[in-house]
Amino acid sequence: MGVVAGIERHQKLAQIEQLRSKVRRLEQKPGLGAELATHEALGGVVQLRAGGTYAADSLSLAMLLLAGPSSAGEWTAVVGVEDFGVEAAAEAGVDLERTILVPRPQDSWLEATAALVDVTTLVLVRPTGRVTPSVAEKIGARLRTRGAALVALGEWPRADVRLRATEPRWVGLGNGDGHLRARRMVVEAVRGTAPPRRTALWFPAEDGGLGPIGDWQSLEPVADIADLRKQESA
Repeated sequence: MGVVAGIERHQKLAQIEQLRSKVRRLEQKPGLGAELATHEALGGVVQLRAGGTYAADSLSLAMLLLAGPSSAGEWTAVVGVEDFGVEAAAEAGVDLERTILVPRPQDSWLEATAALVDVTTLVLVRPTGRVTPSVAEKIGARLRTRGAALVALGEWPRADVRLRATEPRWVGLGNGDGHLRARRMVVEAVRGTAPPRRTALWFPAEDGGLGPIGDWQSLEPVADIADLRKQESA
C-alpha cells in the first residue's frame, strides 16, 4: 500500500469514527419527556424535560437553566448571545468545555439552532426578531424528535414554562455608604394557566456562589440601588 493510499485510508477511518461518535451521542440523549438535570437553585419551581421549551427574561436566569444539564455532563449550546459572560456562566455551573458558542449567527440563528438541537441536550438562544408560532412549532417538533430542550432568552410562542426574575435587591449597601455583598432575587415560573411557582435565590451570595433562600418570605425588605438614589435626591 502506497503512502498516499495509507493517508487517505487513515482519514476515512477518522471520519467514520467521528460519525459513529455523533451517532452514539444521539442515541444517548434522553427520550421525550425525560427529566433533565436542573440546577438545584431552581428545583422548587421548574423541572427541565427533554422536548420542552422555556422562556427566560434575563441572561442570569437563562444561565442557571443552562447550568443544570451542563454540570451533569451534557453538551449544550448558546446561539445569538453576544454578551454571554463565560466567567459568570462558569460560576453558575456551566461546563464551558462542553458548551458550543455561536455568538453572532445573524439571520441564520434558526438554522444554527436547528442544527445544534440535533447534537446537544439543551440550546440557549436569543432569536433575532420576532418568532412566529409556525417557527416555534417547527423547532418544538425537532426538540421532541431529538430529545433536546430549548431555553429562549426573551419571548417564545407557546413556551412550556415562562420564567422571570423579579424583586432584585442588593445586600450590603446600608444607607448608601456600604459595599455590595450579595443579591437577592425572586424567580417566578408560570406553566400555562397554573398558579405561578416562586422561590428566592442569593445570586450571587456573599461567598460568590448561589443558592436558594430558605424562609425568604419572612426576610426583612432590602432597599435596592434605585431606592437609595431616590432618597439621596429627595
